[in-house]
Amino acid sequence: MRIEQQPAYVLHSRPYRETSLLLECLTRDHGRLGVVARGVRRERARLQRAQLEPFKLLSLNLLQRGELATLQSAEGAGMPLRLIGDAGLAGLYLNELIVRLTARQDPLPDLFDAYARTLPRLAGGEPLAWSLRRFERDLLEAAGYGLQLAFEAESGEPVDPDQGYRYVVEQGPSPCRPGTPHALRGSDLLALMDDTMPDTAGLSALRVMMREVIRFHLGGGELRAWHVLGAAMSRR
Repeated sequence: MRIEQQPAYVLHSRPYRETSLLLECLTRDHGRLGVVARGVRRERARLQRAQLEPFKLLSLNLLQRGELATLQSAEGAGMPLRLIGDAGLAGLYLNELIVRLTARQDPLPDLFDAYARTLPRLAGGEPLAWSLRRFERDLLEAAGYGLQLAFEAESGEPVDPDQGYRYVVEQGPSPCRPGTPHALRGSDLLALMDDTMPDTAGLSALRVMMREVIRFHLGGGELRAWHVLGAAMSRR
């Protein structure tokens, strides 16, 4: 199957055989694809490796056969974004999250749109913690793991902004007593649902909640980017 002029981002690349690269790409209409870029590591390759850097919107022509597609051509489709420092680390976290939580060849156009919205936020200086929480929320929704933030898990009553909650994966918010480990305020859950940035304490609580949710969907696994981001922040 030929795939032509497909908007895409490169999420990850690694050497493949002697002169090629194996790419993980997020495409708009075909989801995450494994793509072989043949010969791009040659010194005089027609398509240069630098054209396949992360965070750059591309237009790809591909030939899909079985699990892997073969890259026919790639052209830039927008202004390249410079993600440096912590923003660059955050971008790599997004990429790892997509690779770990999605299957190949599963079309997720809403995820593609969320990713395309998030990169300029990272490049433009929006608070990184809020950008990441928004993307995690949107990724989970697009992948079929959407968060239930509006109602209490057991009673079905609306979440109370002044109540403390523990978020139970696949159920929702469960009321808890003050001082309960990993608790967060109802107002923090509602802020995430309403796309309104909470205060610093709320962002910290949402970070802990999201890690629990993501870890659950990884089968208890960890993301390498968590350790990289944690080490970077500890050096501040």
